[in-house]
Order: sequence, then structure tokens, then C-alpha cells
Amino acid sequence: MLRIAVPNKGSLSDSAAEMLREAGYRQRNDARDLILIDAENDVEFYFLRPRDIALYVGSGELDAGITGRDLLVDSDAPAKEVLALNFGASTFRFAALAGSTLSMSSLSGKRVATAYPVLLEKYLKEQGVNAKVVRLDGAVETSVRLGVADAIADVVSTGSTLRQAGLEIFGDPIFKSEAVLISRSESPALETLIRRLQGVIIARQYVLMDYDISNDLVEAACKITPGIESPTVSPLHSSGWSAVRAMVPRKETNRVMDELWNLGARGILVTDIHACRL
Repeated sequence: MLRIAVPNKGSLSDSAAEMLREAGYRQRNDARDLILIDAENDVEFYFLRPRDIALYVGSGELDAGITGRDLLVDSDAPAKEVLALNFGASTFRFAALAGSTLSMSSLSGKRVATAYPVLLEKYLKEQGVNAKVVRLDGAVETSVRLGVADAIADVVSTGSTLRQAGLEIFGDPIFKSEAVLISRSESPALETLIRRLQGVIIARQYVLMDYDISNDLVEAACKITPGIESPTVSPLHSSGWSAVRAMVPRKETNRVMDELWNLGARGILVTDIHACRL
């Protein structure tokens, strides 16, 4: 039975559970449940703190897990990223009091507070900056005003929390993160999980577009909707017309529909894709 770790709370929890449901796996209905057995798919789910997931997977106690790329790197655990999941995007940035003159080049000798000491130390070493890393488990934003640190390094999504604390970002991004599937070793059961999650990712990125077009315009239409490999073209009952079906990037849906309409396509329909294998 495949044992998979899932975030029990935090920004990644709901999105991870939703993706697993779309991939055909059972998920818990009670947030207090720590373990869920999906006998039909031969999987056990363990709901753990996101920061601990890489450690459990790296130790071999669990086969795979969903966590943040930043947490994986900061854990220094012998686990590896096997699939980026396209949600939970964030950046790891430096910040200091608004109006301060701190910059990357002036951090040497300064105190930098963070909840990601391993990740930060690796970056500072790569940059040749000799700063003191102050490890905190939370509330990093208040450390500067309380005199614990001169600057902070923390995960930033929108930056609103930093602004509320009177901080502003400086320097280039230290690290870019998102939710990832991690594992330590490969197995046939893990490959099934990866294929299912890849199917969800692709299904979210594409829609299925159907339309009718006169035969003399089929080639031009197919250039607008080339699909993944090639569109499906079928003759209609009405002579001289064909039906075309193709996958189209979701974000380009309306532009493509406009181009097809202007070309002469009619009966243009767009359908969500709930799952796929490519």
C-alpha cells in the first residue's frame, strides 16, 4: 500500500486535497482525522505538518508527500521533487523596515531572522555574505521592530503581511516555491499517482473546443487550434462542412474563439476537461 503525506493545515492543505480528489483519491471529511485509508486505490494518506513531510518521506517511513519546494530544501532531507503541482506559488525574499538603506551588499555582519535557516544559509554562502541567521518558528515579521534582527528572510505571497508590519522587500528573490510532490524512490504505485496528478494539471490548463467549419477552411482553422498532437476532424452530414475538436490552452480560450469566428467557424463550444492522460 502506497503511503502518502498530505499537509494537514496551512495554505497548501485545501488545494492538495482538492487535487487528490480530482485525481480519483478519497480525502478526509473531518479535519481532525490524521490517517485515511483509500482501499480502492491501495493508498494510505497521512495528514502531517507541511514542514515535517519532507523528513518523513526522506527517512523512508512514507513513500511520497505533497509539500512546498521551500520546505523540502530547508529540511535538507534525502527526498527529491518528482512533480511540480502548479499551486501554492510564493517567493522567498529579504525585507527590512520601510525606508531603511539595507541592501544585499550591506547584509554582512547583520542579523537576518527567518523560519527557513537551512535555505537562507545556503543562499548567503553562495552569495559570499557573512550574516548571522536568527532562527524563529513564526512571527518573523515582528523581529525587526522587537530588535531581534536587522532584516528578515521569509516566504512572500502578496506582501500584505510585510506591509502591515512596516517592512518592505529589497534585493532579488532568494528562492521561488510552489507545491510539489516529493519521494525518495520510484515504484509502479508511485508512477500511477504521478500520472493521475499530471492528468489533473493538464486538465486544469486546457479546455476542449468543438466547432464546425467549411472544408475549404479546415487547414486554416487547424493552425489556430493545433491541439496537443493534432485536432480531430470529422465530416458533417451537411456536405462541405466538417466538425473539429481540439484541446486549447484555457487562458487563450476567448482569443481562439474570436479568431475561429472571424475565420468562419460556427457552433463553437467549450467544455471543461476533468481528467486526461496524454
